[in-house]
Amino acid sequence: MELYLDLHSQPCRSVFLLAKAIGIPFEFKLVELSAGQQYSEEFGKINVMRKVPVMKDGSFVLTESVAILKYMLQKHSSSLADHWYPADLQQRARVNEYLSWQHMNLRAHGSKVFLLKVRVPDQPGA
Repeated sequence: MELYLDLHSQPCRSVFLLAKAIGIPFEFKLVELSAGQQYSEEFGKINVMRKVPVMKDGSFVLTESVAILKYMLQKHSSSLADHWYPADLQQRARVNEYLSWQHMNLRAHGSKVFLLKVRVPDQPGA
């Protein structure tokens, strides 16, 4: 499995940390967003949307952090403790509910705070 990531990105960190935590072997492929590497011709062949994270499992390519997290959990479910991604439908639905909520709420608002408090003050003339 190959993971195309920039660890400055929260969605990339979530994919990286889950893979490490549950022991999924993977090849780390750095895509430096600040250097514009997502716009390279090579990366465009992997993901036409030019976004990270990207997971490549054999010839199967998947984008979007929540989809990648669910894929990894389901693929390795037989060797995982149930608390990672419960087999019980209703408990799993709660995990999915949180994953959907955090991505559009907690993460989105947290990113704005980070940009305004950390990134913008670093910019010359800001």
